[in-house]
Amino acid sequence: MNTLDIFPNAAQFEGDRTMTTTTTNVTPLVLTVEAAADRLGVGRTLMYALVKSGAVESVTIGRLRRIPIDALETFVASLRRADHDVA
Repeated sequence: MNTLDIFPNAAQFEGDRTMTTTTTNVTPLVLTVEAAADRLGVGRTLMYALVKSGAVESVTIGRLRRIPIDALETFVASLRRADHDVA
C-alpha cells in the first residue's frame, strides 16, 4: 500500500517534497523584568530596584509589569551621558 492508495489527492503534491516553514524572528516590544535584567546583564533584584526608582521606565499590561525595549536603550544612554559628564 502506498501513499496514493490512502490519499488519492496526494498525486498533485507528489513532486513537491520540500516542506516550507516560516520562522520569523520577532523582537518583542516589551520584556519581563527578568528578561530586561538579562539583557542589561544585571540581577533581577537590581532590575526591580531600577524600575521602582523610576530609573528604568516600565508599563503595566493588565496585571503584568513589562519593560519597553526602548526604555532599556534610554537607560543605557543616560548612563553613558552621566559617565561622559563625570570624565
